Amino acid sequence: MTSTKPETILGNARIVLADRVIEQGWVALADGRIAEFGEGKAPAGSEDAGGDLIMPGLIELHTDHLEAHYVPRPKVFWNPIASVISYDGQLATAGITTVLDSLRVWREDGAEEVDGRAGILAAAISAAREEDLLRADHFLHLRCEIPMPSVVEEAKELIGRPDVRLMSLMDHTPGQRQFRDEVKLRDYYRGKGGGMTDAQLDELFERRFAYQKTYAADNMRAIVALAHEYNIPLASHDDTTDENVVDAVRDRVAVAEFPTTMEAARGLHGAGIDILMGAPNVVRGGSHSGNIAAVTLAREGLLDILSSDYIPSSLLMAALQLPREVPAIDLAAAVRTVTKTPAEAVGLADRGEIAIGKRADLIRVHVARDLPVVRSVWREGQRVA
Repeated sequence: MTSTKPETILGNARIVLADRVIEQGWVALADGRIAEFGEGKAPAGSEDAGGDLIMPGLIELHTDHLEAHYVPRPKVFWNPIASVISYDGQLATAGITTVLDSLRVWREDGAEEVDGRAGILAAAISAAREEDLLRADHFLHLRCEIPMPSVVEEAKELIGRPDVRLMSLMDHTPGQRQFRDEVKLRDYYRGKGGGMTDAQLDELFERRFAYQKTYAADNMRAIVALAHEYNIPLASHDDTTDENVVDAVRDRVAVAEFPTTMEAARGLHGAGIDILMGAPNVVRGGSHSGNIAAVTLAREGLLDILSSDYIPSSLLMAALQLPREVPAIDLAAAVRTVTKTPAEAVGLADRGEIAIGKRADLIRVHVARDLPVVRSVWREGQRVA
């Protein structure tokens, strides 16, 4: 042991390191950091982990699940701080210790009730953080819908915050990217909040076509310039074609979220851009939108990061499922997709792996019937769940 007196020692555990798994080992925490770890019997005074996994806390780059807590029913707006606290508790018990809260940076009348409320939710996150009400470490991911008239103005209102860690370039205009098939986009809107009629959807789509033609090119240049000015990593979204890949390379994108085709994924990977896919895609065995399966990309060596997207618990489930689906991916490599690699992608070099000196953000995971259960969570060495 080092001379630093450990505050917590976790023993009799499978320790998931960045490159291997210690099948029976221990890890010591002191002053909010990893002090030491080793194989075999733990030093005296350790907490018995009962053979469970001890792994780094999960790191989530893209989840808009906060919005479901803020607007739990159509036209129902919950207290924003209470929404953040509820959402944060769900993240922590799912094993997520660092999260980039994805906020919609645009307004569009008649589409989504949560549009245009990024400032309210960002303020609520700050308030909850200042009162020490949060279990996970929260940052912001600004989701920028490029064709929307107000997107640049709204991004400028938030970009100066120190907790902004990622900006994504999105374009959900019908007939391209995720929704190249307009029928799937119509089905999506029909299923939300009581649904929209065909006449309403016709009006919505026409408006979006007009917005893209009028605003998209200028807004794209402005948002990219803003991100580079503030040194914020950029993410592309739903890349589908070679042209999309060329745009991502031009804009110096760091992460490609949810590419929809093998063609795009290969081009992005070849350009050195990290590929992020949805954990629900892994768990369900395919995309809910009918696009390429995440496991298919993993088998081709084209998967770098997983995101829980809309189900927090899916992140851990998918990481532990990957080695069963793709034998070439061992447990350590699978866990990297939800810890070390996402941390590095957004410049959080102090976390994401069990290594001496790194933040003591850890989770204890019990597996029963191939399902993971998070039994304990530590953030900077303090038990938070």
